[in-house]
Amino acid sequence: MTPEAEDGRWLRAHPLVFVSDLEVPALDPDDYQHLRRSLRMRLGDPCSIGDGGGRWRRARFGEVAEPTGAVLYTPGPAWSVTIAFAPVRSQKPEWVVQKLTELGVDHVIPLQSDRSVVRWDSSRAERHQERWAKIIREAAMQSRQLRLPTFAPVTDLPALLASHPEAALTDPEGEPVRADDRLLVVGPEGGWSPDELDGAQLRSLPGGILRAETASVVAATLLVSARKPDRFTLGG
Repeated sequence: MTPEAEDGRWLRAHPLVFVSDLEVPALDPDDYQHLRRSLRMRLGDPCSIGDGGGRWRRARFGEVAEPTGAVLYTPGPAWSVTIAFAPVRSQKPEWVVQKLTELGVDHVIPLQSDRSVVRWDSSRAERHQERWAKIIREAAMQSRQLRLPTFAPVTDLPALLASHPEAALTDPEGEPVRADDRLLVVGPEGGWSPDELDGAQLRSLPGGILRAETASVVAATLLVSARKPDRFTLGG
């Protein structure tokens, strides 16, 4: 087994926790209590500690983890994947953010569109971003993702397309998702308005008419899977 494969096996086998300093890795009190109570970890059990940017090391569990290996760096994927989505009501946006993180999406962008039901003022958006940042962190630790995805401020579709002309909107009338797609935009339950569809690149997702939260996860799965062509193939 190569050292890289052995490192990957270690990461999959042991809990991951993020710390602010890999040299003096004090655990966040909430993380410490979660590992003790939910995962039944005991002092001295093996774990991994990471900085959220690809650097990590082996350690023994404790309020201040005891490093047992050198600081390692795991390179990121060949290209980054971005999902923009229009949040819907209830707890579904939190669920979407959690699943996108678990899948390994690199960038998450919450979106306001013409038919968005959820409307946020600046203070409400800030509260949601704080909550979602916590969800991202927890989901990355649970799924052993060494990199925390970036989480952009809420933006509207014209601004997103102006800064990301490569973005494609998901729509049943579009062509299938392509292997070179990097950013998919998922609309609200009511779909896109005619103005938003005018001139936009469109990509269809498999299945029937999907719920917005389902579409976000399917879009992410397709883009992340395209980075592993030996396991999954998309159209050219």
